[in-house]
Amino acid sequence: MLRRHHLNPEQQPMLYVWDAAADLAPTFSQIDNELVAHNLRRAQAAMRGARLGPHHFSGSTGYGHGDLGRAALDDIMAEVMGAEAAIVRIQFVSGTHAISTALFAALRPGDELLAVAGKPYDTLEEVIGLRGTSGHGSLREWGVAYRELPLAEGGDIDWAALASAITPTETKVASIQRSCGYALRPTLSIAAIERAVRIIKEQSPDCIVAVDNCYGEFTEDREPCAVGADLVMGSLIKSPGGTIVPGGGYIAGRADLVAAAAARLTAPGVGTDAGGVSGSTLRLMAQGLFLAPQMVGEALKGGRLVAEVMSREGYAVAPAGRVPSPASFITAVQVGSAARMCAFCRAVQRASPVGSYIEPVPGVTPGYDDEVIFGDGTFIDGSTAELSADGPLRPPYVVYCQGGTHWTHWAVALESIVEDMRACA
Repeated sequence: MLRRHHLNPEQQPMLYVWDAAADLAPTFSQIDNELVAHNLRRAQAAMRGARLGPHHFSGSTGYGHGDLGRAALDDIMAEVMGAEAAIVRIQFVSGTHAISTALFAALRPGDELLAVAGKPYDTLEEVIGLRGTSGHGSLREWGVAYRELPLAEGGDIDWAALASAITPTETKVASIQRSCGYALRPTLSIAAIERAVRIIKEQSPDCIVAVDNCYGEFTEDREPCAVGADLVMGSLIKSPGGTIVPGGGYIAGRADLVAAAAARLTAPGVGTDAGGVSGSTLRLMAQGLFLAPQMVGEALKGGRLVAEVMSREGYAVAPAGRVPSPASFITAVQVGSAARMCAFCRAVQRASPVGSYIEPVPGVTPGYDDEVIFGDGTFIDGSTAELSADGPLRPPYVVYCQGGTHWTHWAVALESIVEDMRACA
């Protein structure tokens, strides 16, 4: 059994958690002084280069033609991502929507999509056509072939298999999911993505490398486009929204591919110069992007604290607590039973600022094949940039912890989590 008796059975959870936080002070300092400061300079330089000003927050209605704020935000995101172009749109309803839009823009009937890092995230299975309702227009229904490379032992990319995986005449897009998603594998680092891009391009220079960047933005000093990825996609209610953007997503990369994605989001001929958005939303998008490096830093510190405390309690965690830059602010805690998953998520909910009185229960969620339980009393509905914990109720029963506007919120939540988990048989 993964769980052993906690190391300090007589110590009160409050003292126990804060002692662990004190032990992590060097790790926290490294995150702030090296990662957060560097990425804040990136965001600041991009905004300064775009000459962002108050006039960019005027907003638009209807078609939204000529919206200077929307255009400036696109330029800023492209610069931050190290890309030729970007679109940042409130009209994306989720990260899955942004990823789906990019894939449908890049692929045509007869093409092949290759998933490089094992099984994709649950919600993408229906986009691809691995499951879901017939007749809804998945990639497979449009004649796109799909293949995936299983992960190597230990959860890394199977580098030997990837070296001969690309069929130049068929493999149009090689997709890389940066985050672990709902899987017990390491999140991919920028160095790993750079290696994968090089191996793919050696086999087929024209193969499009598309990276699902969800949960990865600002966790390292560069983004995937800076190491050769052709497209990156993500959600604004995750890292780049800085916990304050009410919705939306982005696509960045090669200019021609971004233009195709914009046409897929809207319509051919409409492209990037359309899409009304209020001035207050534009301001939140810009401000959220500026806040994002700091918010990600807080989430990383919170994740390191979760890992440190729960590993001391005897649970398997990934990544370990003393890893200063784990490439994603998701921390997986393997709790071993549905009862402990529910106890964990309910403790998180009670420590949340919104809906603390709600008792989470497992339920069916659109896009997921298993019942999922969420502890997420967030200001933005579904925001995983804010403190939250969730997971599908299936063996080996893993809770995925993410977000947090400040690491101390995780410390307060862990006081309840430790107490409840100790009481859970």
